Amino acid sequence: MTLLALTAAASEAAGKAAETATDTALVEGAILLGVATLFVLIFRRLGLGAVLGYLIAGAVVGPHGLGLVGGGESKLAFAELGIAFLLFLVGLELSPGRLWQMRRAIFGLGMVQVVVTGLVLTALIHLILGFSPAASLALGLPLALSSTAQVLPGLKSSGRINSPFGEKAFSILLFQDLAIVPMITIVAVLSRAPADPSAPPGWQMAFFTLWAIVVLVLAGRFVVNPLLRIIGRYGERELFVVVGLLTILASAALMHSLHLSTALGAFIAGVMLADSPYRHEIESDVEPFRLILLGLFFLAVGMVLDVGAVMERPLLVLGLALGLVAVKAAVLTLIVKAFGKSWSAALGLGLLLSQGGEFGFLLFAQAADALLIEPEAASLFSAVVTLSMVTTPFLMLFARNLEFSPAAEPADLDDPEDAPRGSAIVVGYGRFGQTVAQMLHGVACSVTLIDKKPSQIELSSRFDTKVYFGDGLRVDLLRRAGAEEARLIIFCIDDASVDAAALKPVVDAFPDAKVLMRVFDRRQLLALDGAGVDGAVREVFESSIALGLMALRHLDVDPREMEDVETTLRHLDDARLQAQLDEGDLSAGMDHRFKPGGGREAESVLEKLRQRRLAAKLAKDDNEAPGLAADR
Repeated sequence: MTLLALTAAASEAAGKAAETATDTALVEGAILLGVATLFVLIFRRLGLGAVLGYLIAGAVVGPHGLGLVGGGESKLAFAELGIAFLLFLVGLELSPGRLWQMRRAIFGLGMVQVVVTGLVLTALIHLILGFSPAASLALGLPLALSSTAQVLPGLKSSGRINSPFGEKAFSILLFQDLAIVPMITIVAVLSRAPADPSAPPGWQMAFFTLWAIVVLVLAGRFVVNPLLRIIGRYGERELFVVVGLLTILASAALMHSLHLSTALGAFIAGVMLADSPYRHEIESDVEPFRLILLGLFFLAVGMVLDVGAVMERPLLVLGLALGLVAVKAAVLTLIVKAFGKSWSAALGLGLLLSQGGEFGFLLFAQAADALLIEPEAASLFSAVVTLSMVTTPFLMLFARNLEFSPAAEPADLDDPEDAPRGSAIVVGYGRFGQTVAQMLHGVACSVTLIDKKPSQIELSSRFDTKVYFGDGLRVDLLRRAGAEEARLIIFCIDDASVDAAALKPVVDAFPDAKVLMRVFDRRQLLALDGAGVDGAVREVFESSIALGLMALRHLDVDPREMEDVETTLRHLDDARLQAQLDEGDLSAGMDHRFKPGGGREAESVLEKLRQRRLAAKLAKDDNEAPGLAADR
């Protein structure tokens, strides 16, 4: 056979192999999505959440179940991008300044949780299961990690990611991501396998981590943000999608090339864009990819569950999974309580983070490669982690009830359930809420006041004002306060992070009440789009107009000209805001504002007002003219 014939035959074989691989991928994709849709709908209907549906669907169709789909490990490696997307979106909500404020929780509570929980689990594995100290440490430390991919979406969707409870949970999870690097180093140090010359030493990985963080910070400030400003001028929406995906994938690729956490890299990239005026556009564009990839991640976790290992020793696997959840919940509860939280909030946080984490699969595999544990032990504890993750949707229900348990608060803070039913509920009784409440009292409207700051409640009581304790963004608390009978629910809270996801459940739960909102700025107003609120006021907009009018009076501007400027400003602001909502772009409607030289749109509106006043004056003069002639 000639060389040309051999080449042609090889090309034909490669083409058929590629076609077969494509057919397999399409069939497996259809099976995965079909079964996942069925199970997610069932578990949603049962109120158990989508995560459990994905896990069960993956176990059913995976190689250890019905065998309809294979390659769970390869799909898991790809689907871990979903965690990177999730951490990127979380980073978008945490500016560097706010992250700096959380440093004590991250490196205090987070570090204590990982170290103490890891050592406790290591000791129990050594004493009860009889593993060697090195093997026990290689198993115990990964088991101290929790599932970022399960916990954060729940906190984010319920609007609790920025609450004190959510910040504590996030701080622990973030430190756990940071702890992956030293854990990998510990496994490498304990390794009994021949040294891999390509693997970097521990000190070098620590240096790489700091170097990568600096590179990502500089890239975000000097590359991505200027690029977004250029794209904003052209208004190309699809380019925001491209840049968002590029930022996540590039940061994840950089970290992966340095043997570091890809999720940590994506998170840092998100933090660097948190102060960008385009973060809402990026967030809305990236969110669909995050949902798809995270669903695929949980499908892959279910697929790698070794059902055979579970069926061989079901009581052992189940007992280890329940024991893991119980030990982590108990240890974390004690740690959080030692950091000054109430028992109910500490127990809620312990239950929320009691499951095993997805990075455990990676660390177990590395421990097996390092000859610290047998492959069978890696499979066994991977199954334990997976089963512990199955408990999370159930434990989340208890954790949410315990998060703001009234019984855990001081006795002198009354729950709004005891409040007389009023026509209006004012949430947040600070300087803003006090003025709103006074105006309602001025028309004899009955008002229920709610605030979650004990110091503010105590101060108000000195002025004979009864304020009830609680988080007014929670639907169950509003229901106890009588929101189903109220005509108005007014949010006067000082929280710029409240968005449509936090308010939509309130609007849906109480359709007969008008929901009004105090917002921090234009960006928060855009973030409320789709929530269905009946009105929103920027907290400094009206006061800044009042101060501007005062300035014009001191410049001896004609009162009629002042009125025209105020009317024009309000008209331009409304038009600009509507353009921003329509286009989803903060830079939209740039012409609808006053600027040096007046501005074309502003001058047009002012000129129309002047012409309207002149026409009214001429009409008035014409009406008065006959009377004057008669007098003569």
